[in-house]
Amino acid sequence: MGRSRCPCTRFLIGGTAGRTTLAGEGLQHQDGHSHLAALSIPSLRAYDPAFAYELAVIMKEGIRRMFIEQEDLMYYLTVLNEKYTMPQMPENAEEGILKGLYKFRKTRKRKGPKVHLLGSGAILNEALHAADILEKKYGVRADVWSVTSYKALYDDAREIERWNRLNAEEKPRQTYIQECFEGDEELCIAAHDYVKAIPMTVCRWFPGILTVLGTDGFGRSDNRRALRDYFEVDDRHIAYAALHSLFIHKKLKKEVLAQAARQLKINSEKSNPSNH
Repeated sequence: MGRSRCPCTRFLIGGTAGRTTLAGEGLQHQDGHSHLAALSIPSLRAYDPAFAYELAVIMKEGIRRMFIEQEDLMYYLTVLNEKYTMPQMPENAEEGILKGLYKFRKTRKRKGPKVHLLGSGAILNEALHAADILEKKYGVRADVWSVTSYKALYDDAREIERWNRLNAEEKPRQTYIQECFEGDEELCIAAHDYVKAIPMTVCRWFPGILTVLGTDGFGRSDNRRALRDYFEVDDRHIAYAALHSLFIHKKLKKEVLAQAARQLKINSEKSNPSNH
C-alpha cells in the first residue's frame, strides 16, 4: 500500500483564532477546536503563538524546512485580534518556541510554594497577570511558560515513548516536556483559548497532576473580559486554579483558599460553560 504524501507546502493562517480574542462579532469567529483537529494530520506543524517574535521564529523555520529543505510539511498558525505590548525575545528561546514550550518569565520571589503557569496565544497575558496576583497577594512563586504548540509536544512525546518501547535494553529517553521540568517538578496549570482536550493529550508527561483550563462549550458573543470570565480562563481563574492545586496537594491552608475565592470573586454557583 502506498503512502499518502502532503500535496503541497504552505502556511495556513487561522485569523482571529480562539474563543475569546475577537470581541463583538458573534460566534462565527469563535474557533475552539482547530488545534484539536490538527493533531490528526502527521505532516502539519501547528502553532499558537502569543508574541511577534514567536511568529517570526516559526515562519523562518517553516520557510527553511518547506522551501529550502523541500520537506513535505504544512504550517498552521493561529493569530489574534488583540492589541498588547510585544516584548523582546528571551535569550535562547528559539529552540523552545519550535519544540512547543519555553520559560518566558522566571518567578521574582525566592520563598514560598511554587507553581508553573502555562499560557498560549491570547491567554498567555492572562497567565502573566495571574502570576502577579499569586506573587503579590498570596506569596506563591510562579514561573510563566509559553506553550506555542501542544501538537509539537504531543508528537515528540509519542516518538520518545515509541523509541523507549522498541529499545527497552537502552537507557530510556526523556520527552521534551520532562527535560524542561527536570529538577523543578512543581505543580502545573495550563490555560489556553481552545478546548481542554488539547493540553490533556500531553498531561501524563508533566510533573504531578496538570490542571487544565480551556474554552469548552458553545461560546457566546461578548467582550474579551466577559468571555474569559465566562470560560474561566482569565487571570483570576488561573490564579485560583493554582491556589486550589496547592491546596489539594497540602501546600496551602484551606482558610487561605477560601479567602482567595472571595477576593478573586470566584462564583461556585456559576453554571458550567462546557454545558452551554
